[in-house]
Amino acid sequence: MPRNIRVDVGDQIYHVLNRANARVQIFDNDKDYKLFESILEEAKEKFDMRVLSYSIMPNHWHLILYPKNEGDLSKFMGWLSNTHTRRWHALKKTTGQGHLYQGRYKSFLCQDDNYFIALVRYVERNPKKANLVKRAENWKWGSVWRRVNGTAKQKQLLSEWPVSKTKNYLFYLNEPQNEKEEQSIQNSILRSSPFGKSDWVEKVVMKFNLESTIRPKGRPKKGD
Repeated sequence: MPRNIRVDVGDQIYHVLNRANARVQIFDNDKDYKLFESILEEAKEKFDMRVLSYSIMPNHWHLILYPKNEGDLSKFMGWLSNTHTRRWHALKKTTGQGHLYQGRYKSFLCQDDNYFIALVRYVERNPKKANLVKRAENWKWGSVWRRVNGTAKQKQLLSEWPVSKTKNYLFYLNEPQNEKEEQSIQNSILRSSPFGKSDWVEKVVMKFNLESTIRPKGRPKKGD
């Protein structure tokens, strides 16, 4: 089966995610989460990547990235995924016992306006939606916790957003997400398609020859 076309150009916002093989839990304790975050920090420095938002869940993670140059995304993600796989197996003493992830990471372009804010909200409230915490900023393994509670050094992982933050963002973050908005993001994930206004999506699809990625493939699965 042919792989979906992957866009890898600079100065574009990307929603990137991957899940554990067979959706099993791979982040069992603080040490597992810290391992991934330390690798994310290394990768940011190594490839000069702008990390705008992220959330690490028990069996998957979301990143919102803003690479500067063509090819940066694939270099960053290739190193991040491979390094995490090796170090995770070394930590668990399971080296040689199979794949950690279900496959290649998925990446989707996002428009840099209110759609970006909606996407960040979707990513950062993921732990609240999964009932892991009562308030999204209490989930220690994500960007909102670093932004609110992190040390100066921890905050260095995060880059400035390309759009202004919503006033009273934490209140907005913890409110239920608009159902239509959430469905649109989940459809973007399901179809591997850009997330934005219809005319913007159409332009992006034409520009990067993404027609094959926007065909419906069924209903989104829970826990995305």
